[in-house]
Amino acid sequence: MAEFTDFSLAQRFSMIALNAQRSNMMTTVKKISLRAMAAAVILEVYLDGGLTGAKGKIQPATRTGENTPNGEAAYREMILDGVRLKARGRQHDLFWWLKHASSLSKRKLARFELVMAKTLSDLGALEEIPNLLGCDMYYESAGLSIKEYRCPIDEYTRMTEGFRAEILEEGQVSDDAICLLWLLRESGCLPDLFSRNELDLVAARMNELDPSNSLAHTLFPIQIYRGWEFAIKHVLRMKKTFIRTSVGTGMLFLFPLLDRTQAVFIETEAWFSNSKQRLEAVKERLEAQGHVFTVLKDGEIPTIKIDNLVYEAVPHFVTVRIPIQGVRLLPKRPI
Repeated sequence: MAEFTDFSLAQRFSMIALNAQRSNMMTTVKKISLRAMAAAVILEVYLDGGLTGAKGKIQPATRTGENTPNGEAAYREMILDGVRLKARGRQHDLFWWLKHASSLSKRKLARFELVMAKTLSDLGALEEIPNLLGCDMYYESAGLSIKEYRCPIDEYTRMTEGFRAEILEEGQVSDDAICLLWLLRESGCLPDLFSRNELDLVAARMNELDPSNSLAHTLFPIQIYRGWEFAIKHVLRMKKTFIRTSVGTGMLFLFPLLDRTQAVFIETEAWFSNSKQRLEAVKERLEAQGHVFTVLKDGEIPTIKIDNLVYEAVPHFVTVRIPIQGVRLLPKRPI
């Protein structure tokens, strides 16, 4: 795998944005992530000097396939070629380029996803695994195949924790971190990396950077998200809140990333009297599906990590014709 410093801005953001997304389905949340990923390509080229001009108006300096590292040329050209057609040779400000990159058609976004996923896969930075829904009793018995992306766990942890430290701690903030902060805001992913209390600190940090950093001052006022798509995200967040307070069914996974609020039921063959036995039964099912399972904190309600996401495991049951026993998982933030 490439070292962290070898990944470009668009690649790093894509590793975060695609992690745990369904790879074989275009969900609303993944579409929002892809729009932000397309904007990340524009910012990447902009920081590399590939967009030049005067008085705030810019255009591509050269064909971006020239003098770019292996793997970056393909996705850069795909995004810039789509936006160039709308530019018609004229210079536009950064907002225009970001807005039009994020407004590409669903078909072009789907092609962009394939190219970026292949680029990251070739670098050892992304893989496909069975989606957690594949562990659901009903999905498993029906033989349905649902796949999701997974960023290598060590790399994901190093990348997200390094970014969190740069934003939350005192000191200089790099241009890459400023861009990543904006991209996470525009994709609605900030709550997945920061707790509720930390989000107040993030907001204060952005207010501090806006007047003191020229890139932040240019970038932070720009908004590229679509209201109706974010409305769906908001509904899903509300849905997750309701699920957290309702009676669960067996092993219930409430995914931290917005559209992953499906209830995943993993039954256990017996009602185990202690959490270790319950977790062992769950671990067997998860590992059989290719998931990495780690216990972070023991206790009656353990904290566990599945791939790159963290949950609290709460024992519960559901009654269909007979009582079915299991565990309910609640997302715990920050990741």
